[in-house]
Amino acid sequence: MFKKTLLFMLSFFVASGLALAEVDVNKADQAALDGVRGIGPSMSRRILDERQKGGSFKDWSDLQARVKGIKDKAAAKLSANGLTVNGQAKTGSAAAPAAAKPTKSVKSPQAENKGREPAGKADKMGEEQPAARK
Repeated sequence: MFKKTLLFMLSFFVASGLALAEVDVNKADQAALDGVRGIGPSMSRRILDERQKGGSFKDWSDLQARVKGIKDKAAAKLSANGLTVNGQAKTGSAAAPAAAKPTKSVKSPQAENKGREPAGKADKMGEEQPAARK
């Protein structure tokens, strides 16, 4: 039983490591590129065609300039999902998360009524509160 548990844990860690493995755009085949989240069969084909036509990609800007559909935002997402160019992840302001916009806070009904006596409730003396007239 202990051996099975140990084997399961070992295989889990190996599988986890493979799932997070980086894929270099200059060394990967179509299957490896398709394994990167955000790259489908058509984009992987465009990458491979351009790599065959123009040689290895020098850096991220070279990849973005040569492959249609890869701009700053897409390149940042692909890099975050494990794609590298010559072993380098995308750096720069596009890879950093955008500044958070202030959001409008929404109060729950309980928070809005805090400290208020609900309509129709009796006051301390046991008398019914009169309804407000308009």
